[in-house]
Amino acid sequence: MIRKALSCISRISLIASLGLACCLSAHAGVPDWLRSLAADPLPSYPSDTDYVVLLSEENTQINDKGEMKTVYRGAYKILNTKGREHDQVVVYFDSETAVSGLHAWAIPPHGDPFEAKDKDAMESSVSASALFSDQKLRFLQVPFTEPGTVVGYEYEQVRRSEVLQDVWDFQERVPVRTARYMLSLPKGWEFQERWANWPKVSGSVSDLRNTWELHDVPAVKDEPSMPAWKAVAGRMSINVMPGRIELKAKQRSSWADVGTWYWDLSSPKAATSPELEAKVKELTAGAADTWAKMKAIAAFAQRTVRYVAIEIGIGGYQPHSASDILANTYGDCKDKAILARTMLQQIGVESYMVLTHSSRGVVAPDFPTMLSFNHAILAIRLPDSVPRDKALAVLDHPKLGRLLIFDPTSSLTPLGSLPGYLQGGRGLLVLSTGGELIDFPAELPSANIIQRNAKFSLTDQGAIRGVIDEVRTGDNANRKRFELLALPVPQRRRVIENFLAGFVPGFTLNEYSIDNLDNYDQQLVLHYNFEAPSYAKTMGGMWLFRPRVVGAKAELEVTSKDRSYPFELDSTSLQTDSFDITLPAGFVVDETPTPTEAHNDYLRYSSDFKVEGSVLHYQRQYEVDKVMVPVDRIPEVQKFYRSVAADERASVVLKKQ
Repeated sequence: MIRKALSCISRISLIASLGLACCLSAHAGVPDWLRSLAADPLPSYPSDTDYVVLLSEENTQINDKGEMKTVYRGAYKILNTKGREHDQVVVYFDSETAVSGLHAWAIPPHGDPFEAKDKDAMESSVSASALFSDQKLRFLQVPFTEPGTVVGYEYEQVRRSEVLQDVWDFQERVPVRTARYMLSLPKGWEFQERWANWPKVSGSVSDLRNTWELHDVPAVKDEPSMPAWKAVAGRMSINVMPGRIELKAKQRSSWADVGTWYWDLSSPKAATSPELEAKVKELTAGAADTWAKMKAIAAFAQRTVRYVAIEIGIGGYQPHSASDILANTYGDCKDKAILARTMLQQIGVESYMVLTHSSRGVVAPDFPTMLSFNHAILAIRLPDSVPRDKALAVLDHPKLGRLLIFDPTSSLTPLGSLPGYLQGGRGLLVLSTGGELIDFPAELPSANIIQRNAKFSLTDQGAIRGVIDEVRTGDNANRKRFELLALPVPQRRRVIENFLAGFVPGFTLNEYSIDNLDNYDQQLVLHYNFEAPSYAKTMGGMWLFRPRVVGAKAELEVTSKDRSYPFELDSTSLQTDSFDITLPAGFVVDETPTPTEAHNDYLRYSSDFKVEGSVLHYQRQYEVDKVMVPVDRIPEVQKFYRSVAADERASVVLKKQ
């Protein structure tokens, strides 16, 4: 991952207890500001509000050397028993971030308050995937957090960052009573502020201190199929413009500035070596053309180079050298990208680093900052010799021509495609001339299919037997491959059993097989057959059964009348079902549901029924054309999925001849 300096995790996180104890003193010296907050009455909150933030305050001072010192002060009140899980104050730090003066206090509704000091804190690493990292957590645990307890904290951070920027994340998943940000700069220094997901708020100025204050900030409420939390939460960014000439290089107030800085930081790491050149020759030996060579290099970076991070200091941003990554055969996302870039150079293919975020919408166009990124990928300049039909994830750049967006970290996504979570996102194209924000292509629905062809037979006792062939391509294949490959071979049966369990009660899975599980360039095919008693139900001498035997397309029945955020699907998709159901001898179809047709600018659905002799043919098609639906178009999505759900519940009526 790309280190998001001081924001790769929340600087204050309230997380579930790790079961660690610390030494706390009773009769603690609780500060007056915390006692005052604890005494203030609260407004009424919904019953599922676990806790409320009473105060979130950041006081940042920047000296004439560019060092940033921030004093954090905050408090929250636990409202219910689930809120007791939030019994820790957690602070992020690394080799360039000094933390001191960590204190926490708890004022219970009954009994004496408690205090925890810096000497009581425990430490742990941020990421288990890092071989070695200087990114750590320091946390204080506060026991006895019964409902009504008020927890407060205070600490100081000193940052010697390469990025003279700051981000104020003032909106959280719970209500915030007061959020305050203060900024003090040396005389002659200036700043620019930008707001995301929130209207601009004017700050006040006193001497050299600027203050912004918000009250009663609502929670980012959880909604089905909403965008990533970071993509919708309110925040403010600060770009600092230093008064000293020698610090001007740290000023990055535009995407071009950010790109120039990262080009200078990463490009020297793309130097080749005799060992690297020999490896490229080995990988591409026997490749018929340039595209085949590119695929061999891409597969090596994705699957042979293990994902392991070593992040120390600037290494949170800067990749290691390509030759070192090759020698070790491990690295994180930026390491895999720089290695693939260097290898592609050896076959005459130019490529560029792209900084992005693994969740759509987090990188905002008018919010230029390194702190928006947590991932690095590549933009490969496709040679003219590569036909257009070889690659799907391509954008046409006005100066560079066809650019193939490629994620060297996504081991299951072959060269030419993008994982669904990046499709329709955006990233920073890093060029020698500066950075340029680009939109990633979204693949056509026909590139991501789920196609189920099945033959079923019903008995005169209502039992059903079925043989199903399920074909998946694109991102739909990637997600299912990930699910299957994560399990030992004997347990993969459960994936199919869990799927059937949602539709066919009392079934028995007889046999199953999987084609191309390890061949990522090919479609994934699942074959399985089952039987189940009592699928059809008798009613007044009639038999009723659901022709949509398996599979659900009604992904979301939106019931909320006051939805706040867009509706987001994983990726574009084209899904079809073609079911032939042989009826029991002596029965005929008395009634079939009305075929369904539903569509809007984002989604399409159709179903049809046809009877030929003793066979009922049921076909349907579901298509996702666009993955993001604005809030004002949500009613159309509600209506669409209600129609789909009704079709999926509909029954065929049989009667005896």
